[in-house]
Amino acid sequence: MNSLFRLLVALLLMQAAYADEGMWQVHQLPQLSKQLEQLGLKLPPESLNDLTGYPMNAIVGLGGCSASFVSPEGLVVTNHHCIQQILQHNSTPENNLIEDGYLAENRAGELPGGPGNRILVTVEVSDVSTSMLDGVAADMDGLERHGIFEEREKKLIAECESQDGYRCGVHSFYEGLEFYLIKQLEIRDVRLVYAPPRSIGEYGGDIDNWMWPRHTGDYSFIRGYVSADGMPADHSEDNVPYGPEHYLTVSTKGLSDGDFTMAVGYPGRTYRHRLASEAEAQSNWYYPTRKKLYEDMLTIIERATTNRNAAAIKYSSLQQSLNNVIKNYDGMIEGFARSGLVQHKVLTEQRLSSWLKGPGDSAKSQSLDQLVKLIEEYRGGRELRMVYQDFLRRRAALLSAATQLYRLSKEKEKPDAEREPGYQERDWHRIGERLARLEKSFDKQVDRALLEHHLELYARLPNDQRIGALDRWFTITGNGINRKIVATKLDELYNDTSLDDNEVRMALLEASPEDFEASRDPFIRMAVALYENDLAREEEEKRYLGRFQYARSQYMSALAEWLANQGQALYADANGTLRVTFGKVAGYRPRDAVAYEAFTTLRGLVRKHTGNKPFNTPAALLAAIGQKNYGVFADSKLNSVPVNFLATLDSTGGNSGSAVLDANGELVGLVFDGNYEAINSDWYVDSSITRSICVDIRYVLWIMETVDGAQHLLREMGIGPTALHALSPQPGVN
Repeated sequence: MNSLFRLLVALLLMQAAYADEGMWQVHQLPQLSKQLEQLGLKLPPESLNDLTGYPMNAIVGLGGCSASFVSPEGLVVTNHHCIQQILQHNSTPENNLIEDGYLAENRAGELPGGPGNRILVTVEVSDVSTSMLDGVAADMDGLERHGIFEEREKKLIAECESQDGYRCGVHSFYEGLEFYLIKQLEIRDVRLVYAPPRSIGEYGGDIDNWMWPRHTGDYSFIRGYVSADGMPADHSEDNVPYGPEHYLTVSTKGLSDGDFTMAVGYPGRTYRHRLASEAEAQSNWYYPTRKKLYEDMLTIIERATTNRNAAAIKYSSLQQSLNNVIKNYDGMIEGFARSGLVQHKVLTEQRLSSWLKGPGDSAKSQSLDQLVKLIEEYRGGRELRMVYQDFLRRRAALLSAATQLYRLSKEKEKPDAEREPGYQERDWHRIGERLARLEKSFDKQVDRALLEHHLELYARLPNDQRIGALDRWFTITGNGINRKIVATKLDELYNDTSLDDNEVRMALLEASPEDFEASRDPFIRMAVALYENDLAREEEEKRYLGRFQYARSQYMSALAEWLANQGQALYADANGTLRVTFGKVAGYRPRDAVAYEAFTTLRGLVRKHTGNKPFNTPAALLAAIGQKNYGVFADSKLNSVPVNFLATLDSTGGNSGSAVLDANGELVGLVFDGNYEAINSDWYVDSSITRSICVDIRYVLWIMETVDGAQHLLREMGIGPTALHALSPQPGVN
């Protein structure tokens, strides 16, 4: 099946239309060389397949965002919103870098990023489909199937990580028809170099989020450090800047409307091959339910941090994330209704089903029906999964810490190869970093309020979706929650625990199961009480995942054959791995009689300025605009410095910070958002309105030169006075 599928995908790529939809794996690009050249790419297309060459070797991941090297000394550019945890880590009420920004005058002034930050450089991608799939039978139980995949994945990763300094992972593509082992250099010493103030980096705030026109300077710079021998190491004053083999050339020429462009980064998740029933459930239940939960969280955090600046700083990154997701879900719900996405998928599945009932493989003809049944079966208990697993356990920071620490102690009793993924020896350092981050992201008052709220939600679930150990702990009955009893229990949890002490948490990394079981710390006792239930739920989840792997891969194989028959392109859904997307600079028409141009400029930024957040343009920036010292950063067609631009680039969460390259492979911008009208492009792409919003690198460079005095960074990127010319007022430019 795998060989036939690969042949079908290759044929589909060769027939691919020139639409801008598609998040392409690097090894697929040579098959698209003809299309890329016709669209305007001037680089040799085969160079895009070389992870050790330019520009691919310069593209990095941050574990949730994308970025790129822009100097031979490890300087990295990404989005402002991608380094919020770093800004939060270094902020105090007296020196709030989130609000005020930061510029290191020299290397000694570069600030530690804090625990858990990574710069990940993809160095090798290996096809391990045969190793993963060989001998996996169709009639296997879901749990057995999941166990085989898990065992093989751990073995491949262990072999890949035999050399220190690398992080490896096995990633599934095309819903489990292909598997790739990805090896990344893991730079652990990450430092803050330069971030603009929030009034530039988050200009427009939640009002402008996902909207066009946009005037946001969503950029920042960090640097990767390694040991003297060039290998990754923990933060140390003895470390030196990492020297990448390649780094991007930063262009001052920019783009114009209609120009070819491409973006390279690490998109998170898309769901374009999911079924109509899944899309309907997302639109009608998942998004509205989760949106309400996030709105409640935001309200609780805002109330609990009012007039408490230190607590507000600790939760600022989470608040920004919640605001972003809430608006995203609003757009998703509207977009599903407006686009007729579910109906479109229903018709597609009807056509596929009809085609499958013709002569051919009977197993494939049943694949769609089997997947539909499994999806319906899995919906049982979805409320408990969301309220308990995603919110109550995860958002109660000390309960989450206690649960993880106790599980770690249990897993350590096994040989490393038999431990649960996430608790192997390779993971211990990361667990410690997550626990250490609580020092800068936990507040007792906020955490208690969140736990109390989620307990109330849990108590409303029907009896068949309840957990006995949790009910007993808080004396929750069929009549609901007794607020007085719960308040007493919460007092005990938060007053008698020592898990809010970082030294205590770190010491518990070495504790035995017996130590935990003998502990009198209430959060630890609660974690121990919930352990067996959590294991049972985990096993059931694995059973489903194993069944889903087979059902989805069968469906995907059938879909590939049908699409080949239709002559339509096929690419794998985003899964956090390196992808390339290409298109052109272009505006769009969101609705009747409305047309959006491709660029915004300084003129629009000034018009938006009110002096009040989030449209409070800094005085220094307004003064620089008034002087009109635009130099080479002025665009003669726009008669101003471009701020943001639109491109028909296929992007999603995780693409934030992705390098936007011109036809020569030079850096001209950074992806930082999508447009509201096409917010549900994670599920379905309408190429007429789907756009990525990008910050123009000319705006970034102009602020660095004229407003923030970051000339030393410009020189490091190879942009010196000669390249800039003399900055002087430009006649006719405004």
